[in-house]
Amino acid sequence: MGNELTVAVLGPGGVGGLLAALLSRAGHRVICLSGEETARTLRTEGIRVRSTPFGDFTAPVEADTQLRQPVDACLVTVKHTTLDAALARVPATALADGLLVPFLNGVEHPAALRARYRPDRVAPAVIRVESTRVAPGVIEHGSPFAEIDLTGTAAPRPRLDTLAEALTAAGPTTRVQDDETATLWAKMSFLAPFALLTTRHSLPLGEIRTRHRDELTALVEETAAISRACGGPADPAQSLARYDAFPPRTKSSMQRDAEAGRPLELDAIGGALLRAAERHGVSAPVTARVVGALARERTR
Repeated sequence: MGNELTVAVLGPGGVGGLLAALLSRAGHRVICLSGEETARTLRTEGIRVRSTPFGDFTAPVEADTQLRQPVDACLVTVKHTTLDAALARVPATALADGLLVPFLNGVEHPAALRARYRPDRVAPAVIRVESTRVAPGVIEHGSPFAEIDLTGTAAPRPRLDTLAEALTAAGPTTRVQDDETATLWAKMSFLAPFALLTTRHSLPLGEIRTRHRDELTALVEETAAISRACGGPADPAQSLARYDAFPPRTKSSMQRDAEAGRPLELDAIGGALLRAAERHGVSAPVTARVVGALARERTR
């Protein structure tokens, strides 16, 4: 990779659109991959970003419905519910030896992607940000931060470092983490209780941590035990302290999907949690009850 990278972004939504615009503004070549209608909009109008830390700006990007040439990296920023269909836009032959960087919730996707692409080029990432696509090519970045942890057990470290430097220079503070399992489970341990309970009770985080404190605590402790068994971090007290520090009206993306009638990432988060618990013999009755209730609601 040189100083100027060629980066594809699969799914230019809230996260992907923000990263695409920031990388383009920093001088990199960016190719957004989407449906034809969105691609047409992006080609003619670029991506408009409204952001307190990064400013309000419009960045030009290329756009296509499929990756047709090698790139230094392809950022995968779709949701699990559309992943299989979206990956048809990224043929393994076109990606060649480019990095595939999934920004996906859950812990099971790296293995699935390594079965489809070069295993030593899959570099999972975790992002902490609140960013929303309000219309095709229009992104509202609401959080005062954007932080990325980039991993990849077998990926060449110089490739990871170069991408991390490019992302950091473009805006989001990016660190390369040595332990892929710990990085993914740290995100899962925080996300799962928050997503499952806000969605289950249709309440923002402030009411979950007061009205449903016992259930939240139990879910956090179960998730921590599963994480520990899988080789990840386990600090229930820290998780609860982080929840307590969030604004009370905070909603999870799963809850927002439920409110909008969109498919939920229930299997990628709750299902994966239960499968890991079963695999390692960890008891998770509260998790099973909450996931089961959500699954029943969705099939009514």
